[in-house]
Amino acid sequence: MKKALLQLHLAVFLAGFTAILGKLIGLNEGLLVWYRLLITVTTLAALLLLRKKLVRLSLKDTLQIVGVGLIVAIHWLTFYGSVKYGNVSIAVVCISGAGFFTAFFDPLICGRRVSAIEVLLGSIAIAGIYIIFDFHPQYKTGILFGIISALGSSLFPIFNKRLLAKHEPEILTLYELGGGLLTLSFIIPFYLQLFPASYYLPTNQDWIWLLLLAWVCTVLCFDLQLQALKKLSPFTSSLAYNLEPVYGIILAFIFFSENKALNSQFYLGVGLILLAVLLQMGRVWYSRHLLRRV
Repeated sequence: MKKALLQLHLAVFLAGFTAILGKLIGLNEGLLVWYRLLITVTTLAALLLLRKKLVRLSLKDTLQIVGVGLIVAIHWLTFYGSVKYGNVSIAVVCISGAGFFTAFFDPLICGRRVSAIEVLLGSIAIAGIYIIFDFHPQYKTGILFGIISALGSSLFPIFNKRLLAKHEPEILTLYELGGGLLTLSFIIPFYLQLFPASYYLPTNQDWIWLLLLAWVCTVLCFDLQLQALKKLSPFTSSLAYNLEPVYGIILAFIFFSENKALNSQFYLGVGLILLAVLLQMGRVWYSRHLLRRV
């Protein structure tokens, strides 16, 4: 359990760093995600081929995983849209809404009762987002993108939890991100009509950040998250990702001095989000402690 929690929180830290890279990369958010997926899928396929671990899945399994890949692609697309149209701090804070959505979607999809405690903890995080939204109306578009991203972030851990029972994390990641690349390739022409790009090919500096984003913050991050999901619940995973704002905001302060644009209400909102995370972590630890005693 300790190893799973460490894996999860390292993945969360890497996820927080992706927002910094998204700000550093000058590409439109749609193209940024497309190139990220292209590099990641190519790298994973080459690694699995060299290790002779590349396997072919059935059509039914492939279609299921591709569907989850579409959710991942939309999650990333809207997340970087939030970074571009808001800022790093706003984007990572909005992800905290994932816990609220998971509290409803997980029981609905998995056929169990809604947990009042999970709804309460998720609502605390949503209250934090509302406080930030209320006092930063200039970031309206970025916040709306961020909420859609949180919705996607709440869904794919639920589906991944079930898929991991049948597939190895490396294979699942390859097929999932491959599905995201395929579906985004169809969506991107229409998206660029709504949100035009200033240029289409990455600059030399863009390539450096894209490679770091793909290799460290995608391949490694995804593997850590999937390994952790073998022992942790989707709600714990989603709520732990509420720490992403903490890491992301600290990094945004260091790299972009965003603290100069934020006020006390922003920190109050982040405080509520952090409270929800700590309460859930304590809840998980306490339940495991009771099981050991029994």
